[in-house]
Amino acid sequence: MSTSSGGGLRVVHTHGERITISEVATGVELLSYVYRTEAAWESPKPYLHPLRTLANNVVTDYRPNDHRWHKGLQMTASHLSGQNLWGGNTYVHGKGYLELPERVGSMAHVTFDEVTSSGGRAVITERLTWHPYDGDLWADEERRIEVHDVDPEAGSWALTWTTAVTNRRDEPLRFGSPTTAGREMAGYTGLFWRGPRAFRDGRVIGPDSEGPELMGRQAPWLAYSGEHDGSDGHATLVFAHAPENDHSGSRGAHPAHWFVRNEPFAAVAPSLAFHDELELAPGGTLTRRYRVVVAEGAWERAEVTKYLEAHPW
Repeated sequence: MSTSSGGGLRVVHTHGERITISEVATGVELLSYVYRTEAAWESPKPYLHPLRTLANNVVTDYRPNDHRWHKGLQMTASHLSGQNLWGGNTYVHGKGYLELPERVGSMAHVTFDEVTSSGGRAVITERLTWHPYDGDLWADEERRIEVHDVDPEAGSWALTWTTAVTNRRDEPLRFGSPTTAGREMAGYTGLFWRGPRAFRDGRVIGPDSEGPELMGRQAPWLAYSGEHDGSDGHATLVFAHAPENDHSGSRGAHPAHWFVRNEPFAAVAPSLAFHDELELAPGGTLTRRYRVVVAEGAWERAEVTKYLEAHPW
C-alpha cells in the first residue's frame, strides 16, 4: 500500500486492487478506482465505485440484480467488431439478448504511469489493453482520471476522464451499440454511469429541454438529479463533453448522442456510437475527454450553466 497527499486530497493505492481518493478535511472517500480482475461473464474492466458526494452520499451502484455488469462509472464497448466489452448477454437482432460467452471480452490493467496528489488535484494515469473472448490484443488504451475543483462550501467536486484507444488490429475496429445492431433507442456504449437504486425516477436536464426524451439526442452536457435513501436531500451529477470531442460532429468527428434512463433505473452515457457505427482504422487512435461533476442538492439548469461557465476546460 502507498499513500500520497497534497492540496486537500489523499490518495491511497492498495496495489493489485484499488486506488482511493479522499478529501482530507472531512475524510470523505470521494471515489475508489477498482482494477482487480472480476468475473469473466461481466466483461472485467476497471471502474469507479463508489462515487460519493462531499456529504458522504453514494451516487453509483454496483452489480445490481438486474445487470450484474453495471459497475459505477466505467468505460465500455457494448458492440465492438462483433464482441461484447460491456458484459452479460449480447443483443442479436431478431433474437433479442442471448447468452453468448464466446463474445464477452475484457479491458485489462497493464500499469499505472502516475498516481499522485498535488495542488488540489489528484491524478491517475493508466495503460490498459482491450481483448476479445479469445484474448487477442485488439487495442491499447491510455487513460487519465483527474479529481479537481473540490469545493466543500459549494458541496461539489469534479472528475475528468480522458481515454485514448489505439487500434492494434490489421482491420478496422467497429464501435457500435444495440441500436446499431437493430434495437431502437438502446444506443449505450462508451463511458457509462449506473446510478443508485434510490435515483430511479430522477430528474434529467439538458441545456434546452429535460426529461427522458433526451435519449438519443445531442447536447454538450446533461445533468441527472436524484434523492438519497438513508439521508435527507438530493444530489446532481453533471456529465459534459470537452470541446475537442466535437460531440455534434460539426468539425468532422463521429457524432455523440446521449443515452439516458430514469426508469427502470438511473443511467447516463455520452454514447460514442448511438445511431451509427464508429470505425477506427488500424493504427488509429480514438480520443475522448469527459467531465463529471458530483454535487449535493438538486441543481436547476441555471446552476449547471453557471458552474460550467465558471469552470472552463
